[in-house]
Amino acid sequence: MRPSNLKKSVLATNIALMLGTAVSMSAVAAEADSAPTADENIEKIEVRGMRASMKASVNAKRFSDSVVDAVTAEDIGKFPDGDVGESLGRIPGVAVNRQFGQGQQVSIRGASSQLTRTLLNGHSVASTGWFDQQAIDRSFNYSLLPPQLVSGIEVYKSSQADITEGGIGGTVIVKTRKPLDLDSNTVFVSAKGDYGTISEEIDPELSGLYSWKNEDENFGILVAGAGSQTEYQRNGIETLLGWGEIVPSTFQQDRERTAFNVAAQYRPTEALEFGLTYTALDLKANNANTSIFLFPTQQGVSTCNQTNAAGVCTDITHTGEGGFAWAQTWAREAEMTSDTIDFDFNFEAENFTVDGRIGNTTSDGGTSLTSNYGNSIGQPGDFAGHYDATGKVIDIDIANKHFGAEDFNGELSSAAWALKKQPNTDEETYAQLNFTIPVELGAITSFKTGIRYADHDVTQQTDIATVGDIAVRDASHYYSGTMSSGAGFTLPKPNFDAMIADANAAITGFERDKSGYGTLNEKNLALYAMASFESEGIRGNFGLRYISTDVESDYYELSNTGQFADNLSTAKSSYDDVLPSINVAFDLTSDLILRTSAAQVISRPNYSELFATSTLPGLNDGTPGNEKLNRGSVSLDPFKATQADVSLEWYFSGEGLAAITYFIKDVNSFISTRQKLNQQIGIEDNDLIAQGGSACGVGVYDCWTVSEKYNATGGRIEGVELQLQDSFESGLGYSVNYTYADAGSPAENYPDQVGVFSDSSKHTVNLVGYYEMESFSARLAYNWRSEYMMRELPGFYGNRQHEDYGTLDLSASYSVTEWMDVTFEAVNLTEEDSIQTGVAPLDAEVIPEFKADYPVWSFEGEARYKVGVAFRF
Repeated sequence: MRPSNLKKSVLATNIALMLGTAVSMSAVAAEADSAPTADENIEKIEVRGMRASMKASVNAKRFSDSVVDAVTAEDIGKFPDGDVGESLGRIPGVAVNRQFGQGQQVSIRGASSQLTRTLLNGHSVASTGWFDQQAIDRSFNYSLLPPQLVSGIEVYKSSQADITEGGIGGTVIVKTRKPLDLDSNTVFVSAKGDYGTISEEIDPELSGLYSWKNEDENFGILVAGAGSQTEYQRNGIETLLGWGEIVPSTFQQDRERTAFNVAAQYRPTEALEFGLTYTALDLKANNANTSIFLFPTQQGVSTCNQTNAAGVCTDITHTGEGGFAWAQTWAREAEMTSDTIDFDFNFEAENFTVDGRIGNTTSDGGTSLTSNYGNSIGQPGDFAGHYDATGKVIDIDIANKHFGAEDFNGELSSAAWALKKQPNTDEETYAQLNFTIPVELGAITSFKTGIRYADHDVTQQTDIATVGDIAVRDASHYYSGTMSSGAGFTLPKPNFDAMIADANAAITGFERDKSGYGTLNEKNLALYAMASFESEGIRGNFGLRYISTDVESDYYELSNTGQFADNLSTAKSSYDDVLPSINVAFDLTSDLILRTSAAQVISRPNYSELFATSTLPGLNDGTPGNEKLNRGSVSLDPFKATQADVSLEWYFSGEGLAAITYFIKDVNSFISTRQKLNQQIGIEDNDLIAQGGSACGVGVYDCWTVSEKYNATGGRIEGVELQLQDSFESGLGYSVNYTYADAGSPAENYPDQVGVFSDSSKHTVNLVGYYEMESFSARLAYNWRSEYMMRELPGFYGNRQHEDYGTLDLSASYSVTEWMDVTFEAVNLTEEDSIQTGVAPLDAEVIPEFKADYPVWSFEGEARYKVGVAFRF
């Protein structure tokens, strides 16, 4: 449907009436009676320690009308894990993607991480990426958010009308601390040292909090901050088989994370409260990716002993005669910021409640400079030996694996074609207003209605450098010492500052790359009505949420001859929908609850899919065969699903819970990628010209993979969650959960022709055991998930299967005094590797390394250890 002008006029009138009512609330607040008392059935818990944290989380689940799981901080600075994303991974049905060594994104109940909606204190958070090989999407990067700022997290797996739409998998609400909830003059300070087994560096981490409120306890201010600097290193093996390359690589990143939060609360009467929160998140993410490109399949000097079903040689003997290798470093200045200011209010009159918020959230990210330095390295005999790709990880056994700056065959300079910047921006202005009216209409106890409006802008941009004189220097100027790399290699260690300095010195200006530029504006309006009900042994809610979205994108149009227009064009589209939901909880006994829910839910397309731009990410990028044309469309419909679940929950003690849940999601519409290989679009690539040919044939330099997004249909996610947890007077406690998710979709919906939804593991297991006494506590946690598909086409990393992955984590704390704790944390004690294989069938429209179980990527696992001291007054 397309909303009529009359409908929009009516909605605008409703907004004006609601906002007018909100303004009048403060005028009558002083005359209002005191706020209604809270539900006396809900046990109030002061959270201190692991056992109390578990009890608070169980309470949140038990008394909710919806399907909710929670993670509650033990105390200030005592989040269950050192990473917010990893704590989410302990919840039944939640799986975490730990790319780049941290819990960055989460998927819920078999749905992609991009279908998880994340809200901070109930509102959106703008977020851009720092990595130019990843598309701009709607998922929140949890590595931005230090756990010291968080008081708790709620994960809504069912939907209800008053929750902001956008999460087919579920909605994650992250809550920060508020000053009126803490004692006046509360002080918390923490310092930690963080050691990584690959980087072999000790990195600092600091955090602090101060909270004050007046004697009347009706006004308070809280200031919190956290900062860390991490020298992260990831060693691995990548492949580019289109050019016969096996590539040991080292990714290094200097992460400087800072977070700042200021919250003010004012409660002039018992009926009225105002809040103002400012949150600033920043991640400086400068990185260098150093690789050695090996060419084991050179004709005349190598023997192919075995091929796989896709015809790729997987067992190679190389004589070393005429052998060569190329070493290079991509050095990128990168950063990601997110700033949010949020004003909220709540007024409770005798016969109604009104609350609302208005705010703005802005993010800047991407790369401010990309550069590349490279040359041939080593001598022919260095590369003689055996290359074995028959297993899950490529084994390389050659004459020499150790190279330094002195092994480069000539001087180095910044590659002119690589110099560019790719800034992204993301901004949303939002407003929300809610009314709740208590009633006595049979079992119905209240009606709630509200409106939300958001105006969202996203920009992607690529600027190509214009270049003057480029310095040519000895390799020792750009590399100093050596470092470990994938497959047991030692590579020259890049001097990041020298590389960036010479790259900047060579740049005389920037010109807009029309293929990399696009804007997106999205206006979202939502209206809802919800009724809550309660009678003897039954409670819940039901309602409708209406959404309307207008989308437009500015872009440079690409002609059939491969030329971009001089002026911007604009593409527009719109859609609306009505989303019903119902949640019912049957209190069978005082300790036994039967819970069921059903709803229709949507997730909007990712921003990168909506840009009307025709991007050319592989044009002249130094990697022949990587030429791609990607097209987006504002006309894409949202992901949509009809979902339902039923659970039985037994609360057999204060911290004890046994539960079983069956869930199902019928996916009506989702967004996928289709592509065609070896297409001619009217643009020749200089890298192909330099190589003398391409996959399309000798002398053909116009050879592209053409990729576009489209709305696919069909798909079903069905599964079971099992949960058991308890604690004992001895101080011991445990939490165990298992999730089975069968997330199938027709294979023809994907270019890899693998018929499962992205990011979906069929099996997920969590085992947590802890011991807590008065001054000492310790927790051991194991998380395991079975294999899952990672889909990044048309991006460089493509569509591949991540093999099963399990991590063992340990944390411990000792209270030296009432105000001082010593802490210890260990993450990924077993140093589990990240192994990714190509599993597409032979007739799939993907390149050969993504087929026939070829070991396409592998990254060595790193254990990280933290020792710290914390003070609380």
